[in-house]
Amino acid sequence: MQCYTELTPPTAVTHSLSLPFLSPQSSNLVVARASLLQIFTTKSVSAELDNALNPQNPQHPQPQSSAADQPYDTRINDDDGLEASFLAADTALVRSDRSHYTKLVLVAEFPLAGTVTGLARIKSPLTASAGDALLLAFKDAKMSLVGWDPVKRSIHTVSIHYYEQEDLQACPWSAPLGSYVNYLTADPGSRCAALKFGLRNLAIVQFTSIAEDVDMQDWDEELDGPRPTQEPSAAVTNGTSDSKKTPTSFVLCLPHLDSSLIHPVHIAFLHEYREPTFGILSSTSAPSAALGRKDQLSYMVFTLDLEQKASTTILSVTGLPQDLYRVLALPTPVGGALLIGANELIHIDQSGKTHGVGVNPFSKQATSFSLIDQSDLGLKLEDCQIDIISAENGELLMVLNDGRMALVTFRIDGRTVSGLSVQLIAPDCGGGIVPTRASTLSRLGRTSLFVGSEESDSLVIGWTRKQSQSTKRRHRLHDASLGLDMDEEDLEDLDDDDDLYGEEVAPTKQSPNALNSDGGRSGELVFRLHDSLVSIAPIRDFALGKVPCSSTNEEPSNQEGVSSDLSLVCAIGKGASGSLAIMNRAIQPGVIGRFEFPEARGFWTVAVQKPIPKSLQGDRGTNSLGADYDASTQYDRFMIVSKVDLDGYETSDAYALTGAGFEALSGTEFDPAAGFTVEAGTMGHHRRIIQVLKTAVQCYDGDFGLSQIVPMLDEDTGAEPRVEYASIVDPYIMLIRDDASVFIAKMDNNLELEELEKEDSTLNSKKWTTGCLYEDRSGVFVTPPHDKGATHGDNIIMFLLSKTGALYIYDVCNLTTPIYVAEGLSYLPPILSADYAARRGASRESLKEILIADLGDNISTYPYLVTRSNQHDVTVYEPFRSSLAPTVELSQSLHFLKLPNSTIAKSTTTTTEDDVEEQRAYPMRRCDDIAGYKTIFLPGDSPHFILKSAKTLPKVIELHGSGVRGMSSFHTEGCERGFIYADSQGVARVCQIPASPTTSYAEIGMPLRKLPLNVDIHSITFHPTSNTFVIGCDTLDPFELPKDDDYHKEWHLEKDLPIKPLVQHGLIKLVNPKTWTLIDTVEMEPFETVMCVETLHLEVSEATNERKHLVVVGTAISRGEDLPIKGRILVYDVVIVIPEPNRPETDKRLKLIAKEDIPRGAVTALSEIGTQGLMLVAQGQKCMVRGLKEDGSLLPVAFMDMSCYVTTVRELKGTGLCLMGDAVKGVWFTGYTEEPYKMILFGKSSPKLEVLAVDFLPDGNDLSIVACDSDGGIHVLQFDPEHPKSLQGHLLLHRTTFSTGAHIPTRSMLLPRSLPATSDYISQYQVNGNSPTPSSPSHILFSSLTGVLATLAPLSEPQYRRLSFLSSQLLSSVQHHAGQNPKAYRAPVSTGAVGRFPPGVDAGMGRNIIDGAVLSRWNELNAGRKAEIAGRVGFTGVDEMREVLREVLGMNGLEYL
Repeated sequence: MQCYTELTPPTAVTHSLSLPFLSPQSSNLVVARASLLQIFTTKSVSAELDNALNPQNPQHPQPQSSAADQPYDTRINDDDGLEASFLAADTALVRSDRSHYTKLVLVAEFPLAGTVTGLARIKSPLTASAGDALLLAFKDAKMSLVGWDPVKRSIHTVSIHYYEQEDLQACPWSAPLGSYVNYLTADPGSRCAALKFGLRNLAIVQFTSIAEDVDMQDWDEELDGPRPTQEPSAAVTNGTSDSKKTPTSFVLCLPHLDSSLIHPVHIAFLHEYREPTFGILSSTSAPSAALGRKDQLSYMVFTLDLEQKASTTILSVTGLPQDLYRVLALPTPVGGALLIGANELIHIDQSGKTHGVGVNPFSKQATSFSLIDQSDLGLKLEDCQIDIISAENGELLMVLNDGRMALVTFRIDGRTVSGLSVQLIAPDCGGGIVPTRASTLSRLGRTSLFVGSEESDSLVIGWTRKQSQSTKRRHRLHDASLGLDMDEEDLEDLDDDDDLYGEEVAPTKQSPNALNSDGGRSGELVFRLHDSLVSIAPIRDFALGKVPCSSTNEEPSNQEGVSSDLSLVCAIGKGASGSLAIMNRAIQPGVIGRFEFPEARGFWTVAVQKPIPKSLQGDRGTNSLGADYDASTQYDRFMIVSKVDLDGYETSDAYALTGAGFEALSGTEFDPAAGFTVEAGTMGHHRRIIQVLKTAVQCYDGDFGLSQIVPMLDEDTGAEPRVEYASIVDPYIMLIRDDASVFIAKMDNNLELEELEKEDSTLNSKKWTTGCLYEDRSGVFVTPPHDKGATHGDNIIMFLLSKTGALYIYDVCNLTTPIYVAEGLSYLPPILSADYAARRGASRESLKEILIADLGDNISTYPYLVTRSNQHDVTVYEPFRSSLAPTVELSQSLHFLKLPNSTIAKSTTTTTEDDVEEQRAYPMRRCDDIAGYKTIFLPGDSPHFILKSAKTLPKVIELHGSGVRGMSSFHTEGCERGFIYADSQGVARVCQIPASPTTSYAEIGMPLRKLPLNVDIHSITFHPTSNTFVIGCDTLDPFELPKDDDYHKEWHLEKDLPIKPLVQHGLIKLVNPKTWTLIDTVEMEPFETVMCVETLHLEVSEATNERKHLVVVGTAISRGEDLPIKGRILVYDVVIVIPEPNRPETDKRLKLIAKEDIPRGAVTALSEIGTQGLMLVAQGQKCMVRGLKEDGSLLPVAFMDMSCYVTTVRELKGTGLCLMGDAVKGVWFTGYTEEPYKMILFGKSSPKLEVLAVDFLPDGNDLSIVACDSDGGIHVLQFDPEHPKSLQGHLLLHRTTFSTGAHIPTRSMLLPRSLPATSDYISQYQVNGNSPTPSSPSHILFSSLTGVLATLAPLSEPQYRRLSFLSSQLLSSVQHHAGQNPKAYRAPVSTGAVGRFPPGVDAGMGRNIIDGAVLSRWNELNAGRKAEIAGRVGFTGVDEMREVLREVLGMNGLEYL
């Protein structure tokens, strides 16, 4: 059997909601990415600071003016730099940008075993955080009410509601519940919510008791007297539940509310009603544009009586346009509902009064409803998104399906609406920020909005208003640079009022909303991009190819050993957001310098300040002495290297750093023979270099002049313990010695180290394994002092790990007693607390190292506790306080939450140089700035970085290459924010992690580079001979009726439409991966669309049988639905030409060498076939084998008649076995012979299977057929003519089906699988010597439109049995968020067409595909539970289980990437 593993998380944003979720005062954004729920908080960042940290970030476009292009000079507000400003007269000083950007910061994320179809905000008293609750709607009519649990720092499920019972189905032949469009809407007063599911069912969930809603909510003590005390009542609904404690629900059939509600379109709860009231848009007959029906929709408003489960109709409006599809409830002062259609917007207030506006010429033809004519706008409102940006001003923002933005403005007279208008936002005002269609809008604050998208990156946009000069002067008093104590709301007010562009933007035509006729509106809105969420959705196609490293050095040999053989290049995005995404398994650093350094074992770079000469010492300070005497402005100056020569002799050397390397340092008091360096750093405000040796601590000044030696000597016993671990945080140093004792010292004002007294007896009596120091800037462990007289080092915390596995935390300023003790750290529990108690006899993890450090980027950082075991596996804990009250002790409020991490380290090698090297420890390294990240590096045989951005959790990402012995940050003029390391091969490299606005690492858990091409890309292939990529693109052109059509002479008399339909026009582009630029473009004929692009190894000469890699393109020519579809086969070669001037990358072009016109049908799929260099072409309703002739024609030699539309064809390379997937009629398994040329049908699947992708999956001597359907099911089929039910093989056997949920595979590729030599999968074929050994194990790589990459890998029989048992154990051991069932989520669809017509003859024997998402959660268990389960499922121990999981999880099977 097989295991399905997702490699990347879903990135397409489907739903979003803004609400105070974490606490009543918080401002949170909840984002749903199909099956992933993320909770963000917002952070306001100065625009000046953000632009300084990201000077090349394209997400912050400047206004169109000359002043905006000039950099801001900090000397404007800097008194110390005033004098320096006169030294450069040509430097222009520009005004500071005092605006603020709204940034998103991830708080938590939760994978869900379901597909989210709706979010709603519920004000519920049942949440533990006192914040609002979140109502989740899932596919197949399920709902979960969740809240935030501050003690567990997770979501907790309040209630679950599901409506999958058979008695709720209208008829036995109805479609599955997931096939219907379900709507979730909630009452603004949080009294109830409604879910429309199925054909016409409505589920009402009640959240508050009726008595509380009626008697208490509207009580006015001045008019009604004192509020009476309510006795707790038990209002029982559905027989069992108290509605005050548990939400209850009931189901209504919509025709029971009103007989006209036969075809509901949309539903929404309305504002400002005493009782829950909703408006519903429906029709008595199915809307159809083909039948010519007109104005058949009706809008009805119902008020609900929750106690009686009844409703009353209070409003009905009929004769509405049939293209209306959504109801948007509006708050006061506008009120009522906005009905959104394809051609118009209609507002209906509470009295039934209507106002509408037509936004294109078709609105007059589509409806007779009275509308204001704004047809000159020419807007198409299909799939548009609208949200309120200013309720008091009656302003709504609309994002169209092409990304353009428009402003919907209501004219309000008193308390009534007198009209509405629509105005497009000009591009110079930010109207082109959003590149494509939006899927959701959520307002974050007064001047910011989240725009979620399934087709591109999701964005955070902000706006301000252009103001007059007099208004600007009034608001100059609100200067953000004055350092006033303002909360976030005040800052948002400042953003709203402050002018950004008044002096910079050219005068434009005054907007209608600037006429001072409506409330507080004044000035035209200007939009600006604040932040973005990276997305690789949708993945349209992918290819593997050789991609040059992005290093800037001119010596390609430097990249040897740190670059992968291949890269995964995906065509992602739609429309203007079309891009190429380059992904690799591990980080490939850009090598600046490469050196042979076999003796190096550790590196430490230091940025130290030069000692000030006595002649310059005085009261002037270091600022006036130059940058050499101020370490904060310096690059790293020196590097200390610990060495071990061939004889095993340990020394240390000091080097002076150059631009991209280092050179030996001489003439100093540094003693290389002093011994092996354990740790090095700076102290005393960068005025002292500290070198920790095994036997002593040596202090040097800024020029390596020896100033102090602190020997390791126990005065009581006279012993000389050796240092094993050290940690330096100015002004403290902590050492762990081989006698398990701890040494703590502080540097005084005289720059001398002085040992601190260990007043706590525990520090002397306990045996310590390791420890570290940490400067707490976030106030998680110690409360930051409020007075400004705090001294340096007051927030230094010491963490110690005892031999018994206990965690001790000390405040270094007070060593009398620990401030926190957690005895259970070695058990690695899901939540570590001071009172955690493990079960007696439970297994422990052998921890050898702990480190706490800040992780994050320039936007947000947070401390994390990282533990490392003897197997080099890391566990990341996030510390948090359940209560910030000063009366609550730290031992009661501080907890550590284990974060998900499925990365399993490689097994340690047993062959080393000698025993000493094998036992040498390479501790984790804290790095404060590597390419803008605060990160932790994990050296050893399995080197990794722990990276985190503001919008992700910490991710463990491998560094490409062999094991690492020593590493340090490296910040010089030639290598800024880089690092240096020495690998196990004895090579030292000075590197940089590629950092650019298009590069990210933690967003999808692997290195990602997005290259926008701003064109709709749907096909990609790699041409290995020229090392180029060929992509198939489409542009949208207005459709013109063919004037030369012989059958429709009247077409030339037709009038031109004001808005012409857009049709796809194909393009073929050639991309050079050296610079990632387009170097050639081939334009198709009019109305011709590119359907598929493949690189095939074809025979080009009949005489010499020469073969060549050629690019084959299949196209479709569609001139309208009245004319037949035609196609073409185009064969191109990539040839070398003379490049364009100053563009050496343009030395290749596409050359057409053959073409074939297909008179009937489009060319939809291509593949190689056989051993003679022929191609298999899916053309129309035939699959035909063709050969390339020397005259440029394509000779057909064999064919197979198909049914409807072939979506994909595959051949098992060199065997002639072929698979053909039909979009309607299932999978065909055929064979091809060359003598004679013939195609033979072996077997078929069910004719009711809608196939999107199909592929072979070899497994030793077995061959499986894997087909993916349009419902997200992966079907494993098999050809077995000996099975009695297969009708001698004519029917394929159905082995199993696995549901991928929302991540429907649309592309697949059979790839080789990387396995260790000791793998059980390989060893199973070596038991019997006669059994053939699989030369190259394989697995299938899938891609989906939600941005998920996944693999399907075969398993050996022992692996399958153990992992299947392990999966069932994990299902009962880990928490399932929102109460969802992972087993049911992966179960195949058992209703509808799939249930009635299985993909083949059922021969599954109860075996299912194993879900890798469940296996990846094994790290959430504590150490004792891991050992217990490992014994139950048949493993000899946890180590054996680790090895099996490492084969099937993550990217370990794709080591060539």
